[in-house]
Amino acid sequence: MADSTASLPAAETDVVASSVGVSIKNLYKVFGPNPAAVMPLVHQGLSKDELRDNHGHVLGLRNINLDMKPGAIQVVMGLSGSGKSTLIRHINRLIDPTEGEVWVGDENIMALGAKALREFRRRSTAMVFQRFALFPHYTVMENVQFGLEVKGVGRKARREEAARWIDRVGLAGYEDNYPNQLSGGMQQRVGLARALTNDAPVLLMDEAFSALDPLIRSDMQSVLMDLQGEIGKTIVFITHDLDEALRLGDNIAILRDGEMVQQGTGQSIVLRPADDYIASFVRDVNRGRVIRCRTLMQPGAPVEGPQVEQSLVIEEAARLLSAEGLETANVVDGKGRHRGLITQSDIIAAIVPPAAETEAA
Repeated sequence: MADSTASLPAAETDVVASSVGVSIKNLYKVFGPNPAAVMPLVHQGLSKDELRDNHGHVLGLRNINLDMKPGAIQVVMGLSGSGKSTLIRHINRLIDPTEGEVWVGDENIMALGAKALREFRRRSTAMVFQRFALFPHYTVMENVQFGLEVKGVGRKARREEAARWIDRVGLAGYEDNYPNQLSGGMQQRVGLARALTNDAPVLLMDEAFSALDPLIRSDMQSVLMDLQGEIGKTIVFITHDLDEALRLGDNIAILRDGEMVQQGTGQSIVLRPADDYIASFVRDVNRGRVIRCRTLMQPGAPVEGPQVEQSLVIEEAARLLSAEGLETANVVDGKGRHRGLITQSDIIAAIVPPAAETEAA
């Protein structure tokens, strides 16, 4: 591709694009020869199996409503066939819905024509794939700067921006290597750097870490969380793994057979599962690593004892209290202001599942 004289705007070299929210409204997706003909049956509640067996259509999604906050990590999880990958592909309109709307910021994606849609994909979304999707004949540097090259950004500016993100994901020194010279974890870092270099406000990650070994996967989760503290993107993260969802997600939506079963914070889902299906997911979760001090704190004046930040998980608060041989800690907010008290007894009660849950297991 011929080099352009275009360059990155000054703001883009220092600050990433502003985050935007994503809103999915009354979204339906039916695959088959004539989806419109069977939609009345879908609205009447026809099951996924009946639709497939009796009408030759496949229900992908049914009446999905989901508001994703700007700058947050929205996790969408479920088992294979739940519709999670179908859902994420609606956000950049790789799949068109049968009914419903998708809004990114104040832009109705369904209303875009072909040219505007191409521009939207270049400008507003970036995607990280499970199987890396790197160009094997491109070096790390060439892969990472590819999106800016497509945009017509000048060679010097795009290489500087790519080099910055290559360094941020820990690959400085590998700029001239090819993908087949890198480990799986390193290849995924290249994919992440490529998406970040593009500087889109919405980052779509479809099972991005699922192909990695457990230790590398955990390392990549840490990399993502560290970067998110800096970049503040709106991230839509698809996974089938509850531990990953709880670690990464500011909000979690759980799908089953194309329908939304429950959405909320990790804490709310663990403490108040919507049905037996969700309860089976969260039964073996380490509650101490999910529940935060603000959930258990009680009103009360400050006492002699340690301070714990209200967003701290209760396992860490319990460890602090145990080390100091105390029963009660003061809960403070991010500015150090007193918010309440938390006790070791309440922490233990929250970590140990209720007797009814233990018997059901």
